[in-house]
Amino acid sequence: MNAVGIDVSKGKSTVAILRPAGEVVRKPFSVSHSVKDLSDLVSYVGSLDGETKVVMEATGHYHEPVLKAFLDAGIFVSAVNPSLIKRHDSDENPLRKVKSDPADARKIGKYALDKWEYLRQHSAMDTTREQLKTLNTQFHFLMQQKVALKNNLISLLDLTYPGANDLFASPVRSDGSEKWIDYVHSFWHVDCVRKIGLKAFTERYRNFCLHHGYIFQPDKPEELFNAAKELVAVVPKDPVYKQLILGDIEQLNTVSKQIEAFRQTMNELASTLPEYDTVMSMHGVGTTYGPQLMAEIGDISRFDHRSAITAFAGVDPGVNQSGTMNQQSNRASKHGDPRLRKTLFQIMSTLLQLAPSDDPVYLFMMKKKSEEKPYQVYMTAGANKFLRIYYGKVKECITAQTSAQ
Repeated sequence: MNAVGIDVSKGKSTVAILRPAGEVVRKPFSVSHSVKDLSDLVSYVGSLDGETKVVMEATGHYHEPVLKAFLDAGIFVSAVNPSLIKRHDSDENPLRKVKSDPADARKIGKYALDKWEYLRQHSAMDTTREQLKTLNTQFHFLMQQKVALKNNLISLLDLTYPGANDLFASPVRSDGSEKWIDYVHSFWHVDCVRKIGLKAFTERYRNFCLHHGYIFQPDKPEELFNAAKELVAVVPKDPVYKQLILGDIEQLNTVSKQIEAFRQTMNELASTLPEYDTVMSMHGVGTTYGPQLMAEIGDISRFDHRSAITAFAGVDPGVNQSGTMNQQSNRASKHGDPRLRKTLFQIMSTLLQLAPSDDPVYLFMMKKKSEEKPYQVYMTAGANKFLRIYYGKVKECITAQTSAQ
């Protein structure tokens, strides 16, 4: 048994090779993530006598070159959640903590020996899950940009066309465009409406709807025209402000288009995972939140029980007990994945809007709400129950598919 523990960092890794009974095959050594060094490492590990398993922490993208090198060579390799190795190390309760790359590599190697029978080979499906998680990370990054650009646009319009963002209630279209944003691109200042007269504005608005594919409502131009006459523009109709507004809109439209493309790609990628149909059948989960949920939770087999997945999300209730004192109501730990927690709360908000009378999560939240629990409390409790049901359904689905194969 050769347990190869690899502590991965950016551009280089530290490798330790251990055998049972504390035997050290080779002292920890470092390799760079160059083609030659990784090729030499794979050749050396592949030449070891006996069964060999390579274990590394899943550290963002840093571990992927090393992982790919071993996968291409057909050597058993497993990328493990860093928190599992950290928890395993803390269970030993050493009196002296050592933090260095060689020490971390030895810890990973020891973890590999202790969990030898339970280590899982990295598979093509794991690669799909990593791609989905990467897409979700970029999706959230772009969403932050979109929110910032929207807020900036509204701030600029407060100077030229106050309240323009509330003129239309049309939803976001599949290409990421929104009617109010398209409207202010053509009518960025109130004088673009009221100074040209109702008849000319009506004709321009009709052409606007035709150009962008919106339904023309005959009474809408007069409504917009009369509202514009009552608005106070802080600044004059100046080319400088037009340039600022149109520039912001151009960036916003670009980001919105990317977001919708990511949303579609994530759904297509998630549909290749075995649990897709099961997850999508749950109330409150659609083509947006479903892929995000699967991206952040990952392979359900990583969790050995329901409490583990709620702890991973940080929606598990804390424990405060000492002697005869046992506090019944505690704050959620919030130690887990913040993006997963955000997705869960969005799903809970959707459930509150849909109000499905046959959904156990919704009924549970309503029960907590009837007990006059605060909003944050019943939303967190709902997220906890949802994850437990998710764990049971997906686990059953995966088990059934594995048995069928």
